[in-house]
Amino acid sequence: MSHDNLLAAPPPTYLPDNPEAREALESGAKASDVAARFPAYSAAWAALADEAFANGHAVTSYAFARTGYHRGLDQLRRNGWKGHGPIPWSHEPNRGFLRCLHALGRAAQAIGEKDEAERCAQFLYDSDPAAAAELNG
Repeated sequence: MSHDNLLAAPPPTYLPDNPEAREALESGAKASDVAARFPAYSAAWAALADEAFANGHAVTSYAFARTGYHRGLDQLRRNGWKGHGPIPWSHEPNRGFLRCLHALGRAAQAIGEKDEAERCAQFLYDSDPAAAAELNG
């Protein structure tokens, strides 16, 4: 007798690509210009968060990451995500959101917001352990 899981996990969520924004960022456009032109493009916010953090500006990094995180949540919900379930790192358009989630946790840790840092780390791991491994080095 088979005992199938009747409470299967939700399907993975795959965000749509934004070729124009992606190509602008990849071609060397300033992340701030890409974010201004494509404010829903989380990868631009992630780039801004990474740059600010690398320059020692944890609070600014936190703000950029939080913006990209929330814009990403909006997109996830519009694409069927119900607040949990896989967000695969292997799908390139998901990476902007996942990078913002990581950057938010990193900046939260840097400013002493331990609960937020732990929540972000767990959310990242729950979204895709491969993303957590890649982004945490």
